[in-house]
Amino acid sequence: MSRFTSAQAFDTVLRHPVVPVFYHADAAYAQRILRACYAAGLRVFEFTNRGENAFDVFITLVEFVKTECPDMLLGIGTIYTAEDAERFIAAGADFVVQPCLTTEVADVCHQHGIPWLPGTMTVSEVYQATRLGAAIVKIFPGNVVGPGFVKSLRGPMPTVPLMVTGGVEPTEDSLREWFGAGVDVVGMGSQLFKNADDIPALTTQIAGLLAFVGTLKK
Repeated sequence: MSRFTSAQAFDTVLRHPVVPVFYHADAAYAQRILRACYAAGLRVFEFTNRGENAFDVFITLVEFVKTECPDMLLGIGTIYTAEDAERFIAAGADFVVQPCLTTEVADVCHQHGIPWLPGTMTVSEVYQATRLGAAIVKIFPGNVVGPGFVKSLRGPMPTVPLMVTGGVEPTEDSLREWFGAGVDVVGMGSQLFKNADDIPALTTQIAGLLAFVGTLKK
C-alpha cells in the first residue's frame, strides 16, 4: 500500500506539477531514470503498465524509491481494470492513472484511499470524472484536443484540477502554452527522455524545466 495519504499525494502533485510518464522493461535502467529525475527535483513519477513484465519492474521500483527517493510519489499508469488496479495498489502504487475513465477502477481507488486520475477527452467525461471523485482529471491526448480545449473548459469548470498528457514538449514555449491555458499539472513521456542515455544532461534539462515552471506557477 501507499506510504502517503490521499491528501498528501494530491498536495505533492500540485506542488511538483511535472510528471514523467515512463516505461522500460529493464529494472536497473528504470532505476537510473528515477534517480536522475529525483536528483533534478521531480517528486512525482508515473510508471506505465505497458509491457508483460511491467508489474515485476514496478515492484523493484517501489523498493528502490523507499530507500533511494523517499519523497517520491510512484504511481502506475495505463490501468484499465479493477484487477490491475488492485494488484498495483497492493504493490505500493501511490496513485493510479488511466488513459480512459472506468467506474470499476474508480471504485478500487476509493476503497483504498488512492488518488484516481482518469483520462478524459470531452466536457462530459471531465464532468463525469469529477462526479466519480477523481483527484485530478487527466486531459488525454493533449496533442489532439490542444490548449484551446483546456482554456475553453476553464470557463464552466474553473476549479477542476487538470493534468494534460500527450503533446507536452520539454520546452519553455510548450510549458508556457499549457500552463497558460489553465492546466495544473503536465505529464511528459518520450519527449522528456531523449537524453536518457546521458544522465547528467537529463538531470540538468529537467532541473531547468522545473525552474521555469516555478516562474509560471507564481
